[in-house]
Amino acid sequence: MSLLFRAGTAALRHRGRPPLRRSSTFNVSGYMPEAASFPGVRDFPGLRALSLQQPDRFWGALGRERLCWISPFHSVSNCDLGQGSIRWFEGGQLNVSVNCIDRHVHKSPDKVALIWERDEPGAQVKITYRQLLEVTCRLANTLKRQGVRKGDRVTIYMPASPIAVASMLACARIGAVHSVVFAGFSADALADRIQDAHSETIITSNQAVRGGRVIELKKTVDQAVKLCPSVKRVFVAMRTENKVLMSNIDIPLEEEMMKEETACDPVAMESEDMLFLLYTSGSTGKPKGVVHTQAGYLLYTSLTHRYVFDYHDGDVFGCVADIGWITGHSYVVYGPLCNGGTTVLFESTPVYPNPGRYWETVERLKINQFYGAPTAIRLLLKYGDEWVKAHDRSSLKTLGSVGEPINSKAWDWYYKVVGEGRCPVLDTWWQTETGGICIAPHPADREAEIVPAMAMRPFFGINPVLMDDQGRRLAGNNISGSLCIAQPWPGMARTIYNDHERFVNTYFKAYPNHFFTGDGAYRSKEGYYQITGRLDDVINISGHRLGTAEIEGAVNQHRVVAESAAIGCAHKIKGEGSYVFIVLKDGIDIAEHIINKELKDIVSQKIAKYAAPDFIQVVMRLPKTRSGKIMRRVLRKIVENKVDELGDLTTLDDYTAVQEIVAGHKLILEKEAKNSSS
Repeated sequence: MSLLFRAGTAALRHRGRPPLRRSSTFNVSGYMPEAASFPGVRDFPGLRALSLQQPDRFWGALGRERLCWISPFHSVSNCDLGQGSIRWFEGGQLNVSVNCIDRHVHKSPDKVALIWERDEPGAQVKITYRQLLEVTCRLANTLKRQGVRKGDRVTIYMPASPIAVASMLACARIGAVHSVVFAGFSADALADRIQDAHSETIITSNQAVRGGRVIELKKTVDQAVKLCPSVKRVFVAMRTENKVLMSNIDIPLEEEMMKEETACDPVAMESEDMLFLLYTSGSTGKPKGVVHTQAGYLLYTSLTHRYVFDYHDGDVFGCVADIGWITGHSYVVYGPLCNGGTTVLFESTPVYPNPGRYWETVERLKINQFYGAPTAIRLLLKYGDEWVKAHDRSSLKTLGSVGEPINSKAWDWYYKVVGEGRCPVLDTWWQTETGGICIAPHPADREAEIVPAMAMRPFFGINPVLMDDQGRRLAGNNISGSLCIAQPWPGMARTIYNDHERFVNTYFKAYPNHFFTGDGAYRSKEGYYQITGRLDDVINISGHRLGTAEIEGAVNQHRVVAESAAIGCAHKIKGEGSYVFIVLKDGIDIAEHIINKELKDIVSQKIAKYAAPDFIQVVMRLPKTRSGKIMRRVLRKIVENKVDELGDLTTLDDYTAVQEIVAGHKLILEKEAKNSSS
């Protein structure tokens, strides 16, 4: 193993609420020191009102106080949601890596920046801010020497590790744009993202280690590169001692880095220069490269990290998300490091080597804030309380959930068992496109009420509204609608890479002058918000959004499939899974178990293993309108066992198709029940 890897690198109601806690006093300056810039504002409602009514005054003061600038900005915001034009802190220049490393090195060089919780329990590695700066500068100099320049896109395909974080920060230091791809995606999915980003450079590892298994990352990259003639260089770090085949474009990363200086002058970046691309699924089959820029994103992530989680200097922040997702970007890397915090890089799984892994890690690393996915919480709940109670969790102060709404049962267990009834549980709502947390129970003072399984309160500058089908705002409470945000905020995405028209059509066209989230929401009688699920053809699998068109595109490549339709379905562990209906080509006779396996394999190969269908139903034909459009709402109702709620079927071409699908679905349910009982 290399030196760098080793040491330098939802129910709407809930019957049981936690006690209502109220603060007798609220010291605005104590809560937010920057509030000294807002004389006369004495409480949280006043701060929030100011952020909405005078956003330039609010964000301008925070931007000047919280970020280190090379050149000051001359205007705070210049936004037009109607055109999808969002610009913040124009005229300002800064460098994100300086804000995340250098300024903390000057103050506390030996403070721990990263704790790498490796796959092997008890083998954690601590990296100080001084060490992180040295590694980042060596890597940045290596990139420059090999021809990477400001504005170039660099694809990072690595597991959570210090060298992966240094790769992100090195790109930021020299002005390159990083595109981190989850190191579980297939070669085809990786190639799609490399090609869309026009990336000439890849940074990867020889292998990854996760859950006791070795994963061949370099082999996956080799397969992807065959489809990407634009790639000029592949940097290979060594996570294990195992050698891999190296081609003429492969560069041993650590060897080259050790030749470089430990100092690298940072590039002055404009506030609206690209910082990174991150690919997320939409309702079409093509993943979209969401663009985030420099200053606004960094300010928003640092602010939400500090005030949503009540992070204080000296705390150990434990977000167990992978760096391949936006949660890893915002709350493993950029938010915590901008705040000079100590952040955990979790390489393993929640059940390796046993279901107590999270809580053993909490005890050993003395984690104060723990941020994970409802999928993992539901999984661990199945194993009972003993694995939790075997470990000391007294260091915990805050628990958070991310990626999807957390159901009441999981919330209750998380609060009572994991947090011992003393740690607030924060059900946070946000998206890749929002950059950071937008709605959470505690962007207010820490004594506020929490309603289980509700995101509840908007953060500073976030103005959520509910819309009806005609695009009208819904007034009042105890009402549901499409969730939109009525005014811009610094952390929001700026565009879709090389496709601004798609950006406008996706997020701003349905409800003009509003950002459309794609989610539905309920506003309670108290005015709190609860997310009710996606409104478009996107499935939220274990907190990861996946377009149904992507699944169908993969399934339709099978030699025997004539057409298919994928929809989301309830899943006890993942929250939502995928249910795929397929029509076979004429004259095909193939065993059900064979086609099921082959289709799951092809989706795993084309997208990722987590995307493999949970249920596959062979049908004679799909329910379609007379114009040939598949009636997905009918399929959803069948899978939800709501056949009596199919609604208007006057446009249906052939009703017998529905009857056949209903009968086939019943057989699948009976088979599942039989398997469960046995």
